[in-house]
Amino acid sequence: MAYDLSFAKDVYNKSEMGHWIKMCMQCGVCAGSCPLRAHWQHSPRQLFQMVRAGKRDEVLKSSDMWMCTSCYNCIVRCPRELPITHIIHGLARYAETEKAVDPMQPTRRFAVEVFWKNITATGRVGEAMLTMRLYFQDGIGAGIQRGLEMRDSALGMLKTRRLNPIPFRGKIKGYDGFTKMLAKAAELEAKLENKA
Repeated sequence: MAYDLSFAKDVYNKSEMGHWIKMCMQCGVCAGSCPLRAHWQHSPRQLFQMVRAGKRDEVLKSSDMWMCTSCYNCIVRCPRELPITHIIHGLARYAETEKAVDPMQPTRRFAVEVFWKNITATGRVGEAMLTMRLYFQDGIGAGIQRGLEMRDSALGMLKTRRLNPIPFRGKIKGYDGFTKMLAKAAELEAKLENKA
């Protein structure tokens, strides 16, 4: 059986920080460091090995890379100082650009449909509007049900002033510069994707 290296080369060239995967020595410290390790089907080490083995569909359709919470434990403990968190996020982004991700994947939906819209509308994350959009993304009935399920947490956050119930109005100071920065980032990303 011959290895198909085309997928690995694509990831090394097109996925943000994907070239670092070549440096992984398969020690497994990343998996042992991850607080969500019990929930991963494939640890970062295993995903990297699957990339090397050319398992394109298994990697790109995996929901594992969407579970990373960016705690950075893996980066801190990696003996080769690989930017594992960034590699994992790069793989998720690569899967998105390859249109291999289930559109109903919860983390993807939150990132694309809720968080991005929330922050680009005003220049900052408004907790109240973010929560409303998250809860009501599947309709009014589902939103009310989710709100009732989370009412104790919400009340606790309100009492401790961890949640501002008044939506952020207006835009941040320097919003025009913020949108120009986003446009420049999108331009650079498009160039990178076309170049690869």
